Amino acid sequence: MNSFDEVLAQYEPMISAVIRKLNIYRDFEQYRQAGRVALWQAWERFDESKGNFTPFAYRSIYGALLDEIKRENRFSAVNTSVETETIELLGGTVPFSTHAEEIHAGLSTVVKALTMEERQLLNMLFVEKTSQTECAEFFGISIAGVKKRRERLLRKLKQRLLELASD
Repeated sequence: MNSFDEVLAQYEPMISAVIRKLNIYRDFEQYRQAGRVALWQAWERFDESKGNFTPFAYRSIYGALLDEIKRENRFSAVNTSVETETIELLGGTVPFSTHAEEIHAGLSTVVKALTMEERQLLNMLFVEKTSQTECAEFFGISIAGVKKRRERLLRKLKQRLLELASD
């Protein structure tokens, strides 16, 4: 094989195919770059006496993208979203601010506007850190149902907080 630029141009569609096969639906450029790096590493390590380059490149790209997915999953498991951190504040103390009392009163108003079941779910998920499986058993619904309720609850809280902030 000649230069890596030629190899990259030839195997770029393979990287896209692996991305589709692994059902990657976001951060395409990050995964495309990981595939390019894997292709380069495969190109560097390839020994022509051991066979054809194409299957070797495919397995290298596929494995590297799986590793990237695992790395991303570990990162998301450790790091939660800002929305979750905001909701966790509802159960704890409000950080010091010149408007801390106003913020606390506003949050209390938003939480009081929720139904009893929504407050209970909010408390279980974000204050008590109850798992979604345990919440599903408690409410007598599926895990998917808990996830759907959590999404609706977060959307509702966000909307109410935005309304409160605009007042």
